[in-house]
Amino acid sequence: MPNAIDTLVAQYASVLVLPVLWGDMDAFQHVNNTASIRWFESSRVRLIEHPAISDILKAQGTAPILASVCCCYRRQLRYPDTVHIGSRVAKFGNTSVNLEHAIVSEEQDCVASEGHSVIVCFDYDMQRPTRISEELRAAIEQTYGPVSG
Repeated sequence: MPNAIDTLVAQYASVLVLPVLWGDMDAFQHVNNTASIRWFESSRVRLIEHPAISDILKAQGTAPILASVCCCYRRQLRYPDTVHIGSRVAKFGNTSVNLEHAIVSEEQDCVASEGHSVIVCFDYDMQRPTRISEELRAAIEQTYGPVSG
């Protein structure tokens, strides 16, 4: 039977590995709830920074902006541990991309948190969302696999 990390790697387009830091813990001696949101952010940024995607965004004069983020906490995490944060593109909207995230604890060999976020393709000069181009959709799917919507 595969372990939780192998399952994560098989199911998510991008997996980022980070240590749990002592400073991630709070007064209750477990990792504070805000850490999962920060880890989702780090993994989300890693997806977007892929040259095939970031180059198109730069050429189009757009960049992502976070519209929403949600997290469901499954297990407490503690220092020391290492987490594996998976991110994948779940769905396209006209101007948005829905991402799914999961955090796996190496120490516990299980999913500690799951969540999703929505990023919007945004024109910061005009201060408004912009339609996701076919070129960008194609680059995302070529880089990370087929996406619904």
